[in-house]
Amino acid sequence: MIGQLTGLVSHIDGDHCLIDVNGVGYVVSASSHTLGLLPRPPEVARVLVETVVREDAIQLFGFAEADEQAWFRLLTTVQGVGARVALAILSVSRPSLLWQAVHAEDRTAFTQAAGVGPKLAVRLLTELRSKVAKMPAPASMSGTSMSAGGGGAAISTSLHGSAGLEQDALMALEGLGFRRAESWPIISRLIGDHVGEGLDVIIRLALKELAR
Repeated sequence: MIGQLTGLVSHIDGDHCLIDVNGVGYVVSASSHTLGLLPRPPEVARVLVETVVREDAIQLFGFAEADEQAWFRLLTTVQGVGARVALAILSVSRPSLLWQAVHAEDRTAFTQAAGVGPKLAVRLLTELRSKVAKMPAPASMSGTSMSAGGGGAAISTSLHGSAGLEQDALMALEGLGFRRAESWPIISRLIGDHVGEGLDVIIRLALKELAR
């Protein structure tokens, strides 16, 4: 199995690149994010690799960052999500957005990807809900209360105590045109910071932050 490649980026085209390692060219498929981070040919690059062995082919999928590779593995555990669909999802949504989307039950982060319809998006949210607890929270979520346990990061129980208020606020902001994945981290933090406040206060404070 190939777990990493370090070599000259010979060519970048569409959804893949060619990496020359000591004269051997490896075709590596990757998300648009990873391809965008690669140096221009012919510069040296290092990519993390997932090797997928099929009956008729051996395919290499590359990642510039470990969190993207981890999400690739996670996405491909969902029924109906192959390597290509997983890359399509990672091409339109960064891991931090996917993390937020799962907790906010926002299908948009998935349906924007080619090959992901509403039914598959619902399955992704359903199957990932328990699995995502094992994934580390992205650094951008540092304002959200987290606790470690059960082998991975999990949302603090304080976030679950006001689930009704959280969902009402998310629905209200969604009606105003804000995406759930965009609103969820703000709403969750505000509810924790302003315990006992009503829906109108939470929405007003959230709108101030979203307006920035």
